[in-house]
Amino acid sequence: MADEKRYIAVDLGAESGRVMLGIVSADKIRLEEIHRFTNGPVEQNGALRWDFPRLMSEVKTGIGKAAKEFGDIAGIGVDSWGVDFGLLDDNGNLIENPYHYRDSRTNGMIEKACELMPKREIYEHTGIQFAQYNSIYQLLSMRLADSPVLAKAKRLIFIADLVSYFLAGKPYAEYTLAGTSQLMDMRTGKWSRAIFEKMNLPIEIMPEVINPGTIVGTLTKNVAKEIGCGEIPVLAVGSHDTASAVAAVPADRKTKWAYLSSGTWSLMGVETPNAIVNDKTFAYPFTNEGGVEGTIRLLKNIMGLWLVQECKRQWQKEGEDLSYARLTELAEKAKSGQATIDVDDSQFYAPGQMPARINKYLAATAQKPIDDKGQMVRVILENLARKYAETINQLEDVVAGGIDCLHIVGGGSQNDLLNQLTANATGKKVIAGPAEATAIGNILMQARATGQIQDLTQGRDLVRNSSTPKQYLPEDVLTQKNVVKKR
Repeated sequence: MADEKRYIAVDLGAESGRVMLGIVSADKIRLEEIHRFTNGPVEQNGALRWDFPRLMSEVKTGIGKAAKEFGDIAGIGVDSWGVDFGLLDDNGNLIENPYHYRDSRTNGMIEKACELMPKREIYEHTGIQFAQYNSIYQLLSMRLADSPVLAKAKRLIFIADLVSYFLAGKPYAEYTLAGTSQLMDMRTGKWSRAIFEKMNLPIEIMPEVINPGTIVGTLTKNVAKEIGCGEIPVLAVGSHDTASAVAAVPADRKTKWAYLSSGTWSLMGVETPNAIVNDKTFAYPFTNEGGVEGTIRLLKNIMGLWLVQECKRQWQKEGEDLSYARLTELAEKAKSGQATIDVDDSQFYAPGQMPARINKYLAATAQKPIDDKGQMVRVILENLARKYAETINQLEDVVAGGIDCLHIVGGGSQNDLLNQLTANATGKKVIAGPAEATAIGNILMQARATGQIQDLTQGRDLVRNSSTPKQYLPEDVLTQKNVVKKR
């Protein structure tokens, strides 16, 4: 391996964004947080949007701080959530702020799409799990509304790649991010002409697909001058944050493992060499999203800690600002097995009034409402663990061989209670960490692009050398009323 190098990871999440510095040496990778900022939807003219100019300003601020403090930077890589995009005009300018995936314009769009192409056929052409926030339904809603913005658009760029575009000036679609759209044939890694034709969507606005580990270019002269740094290389990483997180799973190559990227969303799956598109994956359903180094992430999107985050926001509005650590502490003291909810129920999808929504669900299913905050959080966590157990069983039904352990990465890996509940429910050993997996995976692919590391296996060895994950073993099922026994 080459000498120590420094990289900047721009990691944009649905709740916050940060600019991290990664230092990669022969045997370790170290992280330092340079700049953190809040993120979330803003309401503009009755629609939920992302404040993209503010995001770009924060990103540039972070890059400037890192460059000023550390000087020699080998690369910049950007990752973000999937499916959302910006539309550019003839002059390469952003026409309007990108829509937020929770905006209501996609309500009913899955049904509209299935009128144009049978559901099973859509899945056959894409291999992607049906979710109303997918890019295909965002575009279809615009087309059905005769959107003047869509008519004006000359290029579509997904969020992380949109940031890179405004840094380096090159439009592209990185493979892992493009693969979340339900517009790509995951068997070929190319835009699905059948989908675009049946939906009457403009395939000509889609950019070239490139692979993670590609050198895109450098900061433009104007951007470098604005930031106050040199023309630092911009590198394509796993632009989808989950792809970067999975790249950083410190898995032993000798074990059969599944991953859970735990945050606002829970993304649970296995790494496979090829897309698996069949009746079982359609029925469960599973999605085939692009991974780094030509892999496929066969996974399921689960609502995740969004429910806890929304409860916390609502309680804060009502005058009680409790930290996540305090909420978890209260949940640990609460009773187990008090309620059953489907964490993926559509009524939990939109923001606002989450405790009331959960109690409405409980009332509709003949269960007692919950007034205690710790009890509410415990019910959410227990039912997340139930969903994880169900998903593990389904994965084992689809892929050959069993699963030895579950690696939990991302911010949710720091929740000891949820990790233990997950071990209990799944009956699997749980290995938790690193919490900063997305930024680490981002940096690993930059090191891959510069030739500092040779492949993903070497990168994961670095992660194992650089962190000490916590392990959780299943507790006695006889003492755990909330346990879902494996089939």
